[in-house]
Formats: sequence, structure tokens, C-alpha cells
Amino acid sequence: ALALFLISAGVLSYRAYARTAIPLAASTRGLLIGLRFVAFLALLFFLMRPVTVRSTRGPRDGVVPILVDTSHSMRIADVGGRARIAQAAELVQRDLKRALGAELRTEVLAFGETLAPIDPARLTADARRSDLAGALRSAKERYRGQAVPGIVVISDGGQTGTRDAALNVASGGPPVYPIGLGARSVQHDREVLGLTAGEAPLVQSLVELSASLVSHGYGVAPFDVHLLENGRPIQVRRVAPQADGSPVRELFYVSPNKDAATLYTLRIPQDGSELVAENNARTVLVRPAGRRRRVLLVQGAPGFEHGFLLRAWRHDPGLDVDSVARKGQNERGEDTFYVQGAASRTSALASGYPEEREALFGYDAVVLANIDGSALSRAQLDVTARFVSERGGGLLVLGARSFASRGLAGTPLEEIIPVELGDRAGDVVRTSDGGVRQPNRLILTPEGERHPVMQVGPSLEDSRHKWDAMPSLAFSAALGGPRPGAIVLAMTGHASGLARPLVAIQQYGRGRSMVFSGEASWRWRMLLPSNDRVFELFWRQALRWLASVSTDPVNVTASEGAMPGEPVTVDVMARDAAFAPVHDASVVARVVAPASAPREILLSLADAATGRYTGQFQADQPGAYRILVDVRRRGGSHGTASDWTLVGGAELELADPRLNDEVLRRVALASGGRLIGTDEIEKLPQLLVSSAPDRVPPVRKDVWHNVWAFSLVVGLLSMEWIVRRRAGLR
Repeated sequence: ALALFLISAGVLSYRAYARTAIPLAASTRGLLIGLRFVAFLALLFFLMRPVTVRSTRGPRDGVVPILVDTSHSMRIADVGGRARIAQAAELVQRDLKRALGAELRTEVLAFGETLAPIDPARLTADARRSDLAGALRSAKERYRGQAVPGIVVISDGGQTGTRDAALNVASGGPPVYPIGLGARSVQHDREVLGLTAGEAPLVQSLVELSASLVSHGYGVAPFDVHLLENGRPIQVRRVAPQADGSPVRELFYVSPNKDAATLYTLRIPQDGSELVAENNARTVLVRPAGRRRRVLLVQGAPGFEHGFLLRAWRHDPGLDVDSVARKGQNERGEDTFYVQGAASRTSALASGYPEEREALFGYDAVVLANIDGSALSRAQLDVTARFVSERGGGLLVLGARSFASRGLAGTPLEEIIPVELGDRAGDVVRTSDGGVRQPNRLILTPEGERHPVMQVGPSLEDSRHKWDAMPSLAFSAALGGPRPGAIVLAMTGHASGLARPLVAIQQYGRGRSMVFSGEASWRWRMLLPSNDRVFELFWRQALRWLASVSTDPVNVTASEGAMPGEPVTVDVMARDAAFAPVHDASVVARVVAPASAPREILLSLADAATGRYTGQFQADQPGAYRILVDVRRRGGSHGTASDWTLVGGAELELADPRLNDEVLRRVALASGGRLIGTDEIEKLPQLLVSSAPDRVPPVRKDVWHNVWAFSLVVGLLSMEWIVRRRAGLR
């Protein structure tokens, strides 16, 4: 093949100048042919990707990278009163240099969000994150082709990257020898471990804030926590841990701003003896109330129960309810319906149920009350199943008729219902109190006690007492056990003494479903004092929970947890009225920062099958960012959407300031290395030499992949062109 190429290159070079329009001197003709032939040879040589190979005798011919953690947690002064980063600099410049310098070649690199070489005398703890997994991956790539007997890591074990470092090194590579810095126990420190908010609220919703706190070194001494709303104190609570270092969980209920995002901060007042003060507070963002949720109630027949439900839901400012009730048949034997709802939607309900996908998908939740499988056509049942799984709507099935005989069994809705409809035998649920009381009384399960649907009091204890006082239902249908992944929130006893699901929920596709197997829940309203609101609270919360995950055709979400200086990802789902993906749109996001001018970013299509567009912007400062999205199609606006995200809500690097040597130990074991104490550094050279393979692979370096190879080819072609021009050729 080489001979054939050389002959072909010679022939082509000769024929290029054998006959020319202008007579050439023999020397000029020979020079042009030679330049063309040499250019061919150079291209052949570089296309074969030549390398130089340098043999190595052992680990002393390689390099030992020393990776130093420069994240914020390395500022903590718990090493003899000195900052961890100061001890790290001393280890590198004095101990490691003395131990390794004479026998091994070392390079010092700092890692935080990225990995970069650094002078050990200039080490500072300024990085916002400690991405150990990313640093090891970058080091592996950086020294590819070189002999690396091992990697030394100096860190406090804090790992705030997105990947597990132990899993990253398990795929192969040099052994890792971590050196842990920091104290394994903290004398005095209080910390807000976590603060999370419940789901996005509707109008006039209470939102649950769940907080986790811990106190180290203070025993069981109580301490105060302050809850602030947009910087303004709204609540002070005194908490007491059960033991030193035992986490404390607290719940707060807040009513956020309905027009803009609200920032809630939980803060523990600082104690002068604390090791770290930055972990005493966390902030969470609660998005403003969403639009009213559109609900379709379909009744198999007018009922006493349904009237109570309609009144409860229609007095909820967060719900917009349309209802259809089957009345009977006219003189032609056709079904007739009583329809109540918005004028723009009632025309699609004239036949008792929406016939078109777009009409049904315009709702956020559907309630089937005493509806059996024969009341809806196969096509209507199928589109309802798609309404839950694809559109992300909520489905509530209630009433004994819905479960009588086979009910909805064998229909497309069967697998969406969170309980088994075919097998209804046996005791199927675990109770919270271990027993079954009188039939048709509601009994909370342990899962139900904490679920927002069942929260009817200001605390878990109050909610439990209120449910215990509820009157019995008139009847409850016998249902089977929960499906895999479903949750039973409440159950009820039967005359047989068995416990059956009363309230059960599950996530299905993008949506949610719920069943209520009881009859005459209106008793909870009529048989209790007029000021008791459990009936309304339960049914409103149930419908709000079902509809809360439903989104508009155009929906935007922004990534959370970013720190200042980090990118925020914006994802937009663009769909039409039938929720079919739109892949030919122009999507622009307008980012409104806390204290700077708005800016626009253009989003690109990431997934045509789902209509997902994505883009990023840099978050320069902490605070709440608002993202306004405009989707344009065929010269006009297709839809708009908005979202909020919080940047810098917590200093993750200073969460749990203790030395996390367990992370470092896992990384060492996964890579074949070992955790090194600061008093064992003298052993490192022997460990590095012994861990290196007997035959170190040679170092290979590409010859072709550099600027000189490119310059040679360009230079040869340029010289040929200059000679041609001087000879009068084009």
C-alpha cells in the first residue's frame, strides 16, 4: 500500500507540471514537482498518526499529582487553631516535598469546581464547591499516557459535587492516597441541616416548611430558631434535642405571597463559642400561587354527597369546577345531562364527557363520582388514561358504584387506580394503632399521618385527634391491596373485622390518582359542630394535591441549588393544546436578576420527541431569579410561562464541618490505595513504589497532533504557490 501511494504521488506530481501553458525552466519544473511530492509525503506521514515512544524504568519516571481541596470548608480553623488550608500548604511545602521530592516527581493542583495547577505558596480556600469526583476524573485525563504511580489528595472529605468520587475511581486508574484534615468531632456547633418547602401552592394555600436542625457540644440544652419571611421575622420557636448531636425535625406552616416568590429563612442565633457560623441559616424559595386549577366532576347520577362536594370545591378560590350529572333519558332513549360550568367549556360537555383530547386536556383534574365502566366509551376511558399519564392530570375516583361488581376493572383506568380491583380478599393495610375499630370509621396509616392531603390540623397531633373524632361513614366498598408504588393514607374497618383501603394515592406517569371508597362523607359536615371544617379541608386538599402537578402546554423549570458564579439551566416544555410536542418554535427566556438589568437567552431544541428546549445563564449574585419565557411559532406567540429559582440559599460547603474521613476512605479503597494519616506521610514513597505495576507502560507522545505538523504542510503548499506565481502560472 505504501509503495502504491508513493508511485501514485510521484505520477500525480509529475503530471501536474509535465505540460504547462507557459514554458518552464527545467530547474523550476523540478522544484514544483518536488514540492508537490514532498507535500504528498508529509500528508501521508501525518495521516498515519506517528508517535514517539519513551520507555520508563518505574514509578520514579512518572509523576505524582497532589490534589489540594481549596473549597470554603478548608477555611475552618480546627487544626490546632489554624485553618485547614494553612495546614494543607504546610504539608505540601514541607512534609510531602521532603518525603517525595528526592525520589518522585510531583505536581500540585488545586481543586474546587475545577482542577488547575497552583503554586503551593498561593493556596487559598475560595472555591464554592469541592468536586472530588470531577477532580479525579480530570487528573486521569490530564496524565493520560504518563506513568502515575498514585494520586495524593489533601481534603477534609467534603463532597459537594454531583457525582460520588468512589464510583468515579472504581472504573480504573492509579491508586488514590487521601490525607484527611480537620477534627472528627466538633466541640460546639449548631446547624440548620435542611429546609424544604412543600409543593407549589394554589391561591390561599398554607405551605409546609420542613426543617432539620442539629446541635453538637451543647447536650440537650434547648435553643431558639427564628423563621423569617423575606428578611422579616414572623415566628420564634424553642426546640430541644433528645440527645447531643441528635437531629431535630420541625414543621412550620406559612402563607406565601400570591404575586411573587417568597423567601423563607430559618436561622439559629449565633453562639460565640460555635466553630462555624455560616451553617446557622438556610433559605428556601416558595413560588407564588399558581393559576386556578380547572376540575371536571362527572356524576353517574345526582347525589346528596355530590352536592356537598361541589359546595366545598366551588368555595375554594384555587379551584374552578365544571360538573356534569347524568339525569336520565329523553323520549328518543338518549342520555341527558345537567351541565354546570364556564361558558367557554360547557359546549364540549353536552354529551356528558369531552369527546376531543384537547377539551379534556384543558382540565387539571377529573373526578369520577359513582361512574362504572359502562358509563364512558372505550375511547373516552383511553383518553382519560392518557390525560393522567401524558398530560400529567389528576384522577379521583369515588363512590360505591365506581367499585361495585367489576366497576372500572378491565378498563384502561384499572391500572391507574392505586388499589387492586380484581383481588379484594384479606387484610391489606397496616394500621397506625394496630387495631380495627368499629366499621366505616376512618383510621390513619403512618404514611397518612404526615401526608398533606390528610393534614387537617396545625400539627400532626391535632390532625390525628380531629380524624379520631370523625363520625362513621354510611358504607365503604371492599377494595384490594395497594398496587406497587401506591400509598394507603387511610383505611376503614368492615363488619368482617378486616381493614380495607379508604384513601389511597399513587403517581402514574406524569400525573396522580386517588381513590375514596367511602359513602356519605357529608356526615363529617353535618354531624359535627358548624365551625368544624375538616370536611372542606380534606376534600379541597385532595383535589389541590391531585391537580398541583398539572402544567400548562408551555412550562418552564429552572435548576435549583446553584451558587453565585455557577450556571443555572432553564428547561422549557413546548406543546400544543393536545400536549403534542412543538419542535419548530423560537424560545427566548428573559432572566430578571435580584439587582441587575434583565437579560435574554435563546434556548435551543434539546429533544424533539418531547418538545424540550434548554439553555443556561450565569448567576452572578445570590437571591431570587425570575425567568420569563416566550415561545413563538409561525410569526406569533405560541405561549408564555414563568418560573423562579433561588441562588445561594445555603452554604453547602460548610454543612457538617467535621472531617468526613469515611468519604476519603471509600475513595482510597475503591482505587486500591489507602487513607494516610498526617503522621504516616513518610510511608508514602514506599506505598507509591509498591503500588506501581512491575512493568510501567511507555510514555507515548503524538508527533502529528501539533502546530509544527500543520505549519509544515501549509508551508510546503505556500512555497509551491509562490513558485507557480513567479513562473507566471495561476
